[in-house]
Amino acid sequence: MNRYYFLDRLRGITVVSMVAYHGIWDLVHIFHINISWFNDVIGYIWQQSICYTFILLSGFCWSLGTHQWKRGITILICGAVISVITAIFLPDGRIIFGILTFLGFAVLVMIGLERLLKKVSAITGMGSSLGLFFVTRNVNRGSLGFEGLQLMKIPRHLYSNYISAFFGFPQSTFFSADYFSVIPWIFLFIAGYYIYQIFKQKEWNRYLVNRKWRWLEWIGQHSLGIYMLHQPAILGCISLFQNF
Repeated sequence: MNRYYFLDRLRGITVVSMVAYHGIWDLVHIFHINISWFNDVIGYIWQQSICYTFILLSGFCWSLGTHQWKRGITILICGAVISVITAIFLPDGRIIFGILTFLGFAVLVMIGLERLLKKVSAITGMGSSLGLFFVTRNVNRGSLGFEGLQLMKIPRHLYSNYISAFFGFPQSTFFSADYFSVIPWIFLFIAGYYIYQIFKQKEWNRYLVNRKWRWLEWIGQHSLGIYMLHQPAILGCISLFQNF
């Protein structure tokens, strides 16, 4: 099967964007440099664009992967390593249930869900998944709705412990610098899965094979390793620069 280099490029662009975003995050939250726009709407939209792209791409690529059990467990282990390291060395920026933990779980749970998902047409599945994501986007904040749109409050007793936090209902004392719960993000992942099915049915995959900008494609192909190493590299570079 041909490799879809467009997906590598898109993932590579997103990785570059993520590294830049985290570099500024470190300057603001660790080195206490005032960058006013970063904590405003512009910074939020930037951060969300990275999240949305990664999760949709991961869902899109799920059907292209092999050895899903091994892949999912590997990503989960990497997520656990990030949680332990940040808890020890960066407690104020600790990561619990971060993006890697979510993606590892999503890869594994899709193994069981795929048979059920295949019973739904791709268009209906995509629309339903995006609709569920829209309705549950604010579940972490205690309500149904999307961003500023609040549809209804969710009973507070559901937000009780770390298990509920994993699924999307964090207790009031919960904190994570990078938090991706099962709800709502699993619906965006599934939407990506159905978008791939649409591409496959329409034979649009042929538009994804052209190879360009190999350096971006290389970054996209090594995104997990770069994710694991980029923060220590950024912090080291900033610290080194400060000493000059």
